[in-house]
Amino acid sequence: MTTAYAEITELMQRYFDGFYNGDVDLLKTVFHPSCHLLSARDGSLTDDDMEAVYKRVAGRAAPSANGEVNRDRILSIDLANPEIALAKVQIAIGQKLFTDYLNCIKIDGDWKIISKVFTYDVLEQGAVSAQAAE
Repeated sequence: MTTAYAEITELMQRYFDGFYNGDVDLLKTVFHPSCHLLSARDGSLTDDDMEAVYKRVAGRAAPSANGEVNRDRILSIDLANPEIALAKVQIAIGQKLFTDYLNCIKIDGDWKIISKVFTYDVLEQGAVSAQAAE
């Protein structure tokens, strides 16, 4: 099972890079096509399929293009066996710091995110920009 952690870490890096750079093609290598993104942040269920997610990512400026601080990090990986895992990660997009619970499954030798449950906290304005005052 040792290689599973390395494989999931690599999957998470593609996940981070895809969102930070607004790279829909890279994100398509990460998510299973039947994945849904779920949240109840505002009290009601939000359930987006991947086409909605890809459209949203393609329609906004990438955090990297906006000079935003890259706050991507893996908080934990819970590996149940060589085929299933739960990764808890954080990423920042705009004013939001997301905490994501990513259910991962290994299908035909490749790890994919099969579902995502997320929430977010709003960042202070000064925490978003990567531009240092020099």
